[in-house]
Amino acid sequence: MGISRCLLGESVRYDGGHKHDPYLTKTLSRYFEYVPVCPEVECGLPVPREAMRLVGEIENPRLVTIKTGQDHTDRMKSWAKTMLDNLAGQDLCGFIFKSKSPSSGMERVKVYGASGQPVDRGVGIFARLFMERFPLLPVEEEGRLHDPVLRENFITRVFALKSFRETLEKGRTTGNLVDFHTRHKMLILSRSETVYRQMGRLVANAKALGPEALYNTYLELLTRGLSLKPTAKKHSNVLLHLAGHLKKHLNADEKQELVGLIDDYRKGVLPLIVPVTLINHFVRKFGIAYLSGQTYLNPHPAELGLRNHV
Repeated sequence: MGISRCLLGESVRYDGGHKHDPYLTKTLSRYFEYVPVCPEVECGLPVPREAMRLVGEIENPRLVTIKTGQDHTDRMKSWAKTMLDNLAGQDLCGFIFKSKSPSSGMERVKVYGASGQPVDRGVGIFARLFMERFPLLPVEEEGRLHDPVLRENFITRVFALKSFRETLEKGRTTGNLVDFHTRHKMLILSRSETVYRQMGRLVANAKALGPEALYNTYLELLTRGLSLKPTAKKHSNVLLHLAGHLKKHLNADEKQELVGLIDDYRKGVLPLIVPVTLINHFVRKFGIAYLSGQTYLNPHPAELGLRNHV
């Protein structure tokens, strides 16, 4: 996992400080191997250094120091080209950027126009180049990761990408892709029914495409689908779908309890983990192989507690 170095507590900020994020270093670090990056220091700027900001056009701003007006855009872009080549070989499954940074901010970075008034619609110089080079990698900012829904979605995407790469290592066969798709069906459906159907058609017509085109197209659809924000309605539809696979095994009271919990979740009375836990219980109790293989029921380590607050 790529990450801005200041978020790990390294004193690389322009003022000699850091932006240590305990959640990233004490919780996520148990599951991610970090690849730290500080564009400003690694492109040759000192610590401390003069503060910088983005100036000019929103889509193509310059990186300029605030007091003396030194332009470090070309220096940053030249370094970034080499760094991105290096990161291409790191097998990254995502990147966590520092919010609002003129080099690493993923979105809503201030850009100062000719009038001197800022518009918060910019993207940091390095972050933009990274996302252009690796458009299919999950990316987030540390601030947005404090939102339970965004956090759960980002980490779900990371683990799904890791699983897809493990499938690639087994070989780009139709059978391996069908197996991956079967296990991730409910997870994809919880994000987008439209993309879910597109992926289903792609897999059904897999023999019409070569392995390279098949897997590349599938990954593009997977990335697009999982990047969409899940909602209580989408989750509820998937939970009811899963409940449908259990109906032959449950008595009337168990069915009523499960449907009631799903409805309470949909209304915002209970977190997602409650109906999911009950479904997992029934899946284990009755040994339902198809459901036990559904990534949706266990998309990330339970110890993270990501579904306790969504």
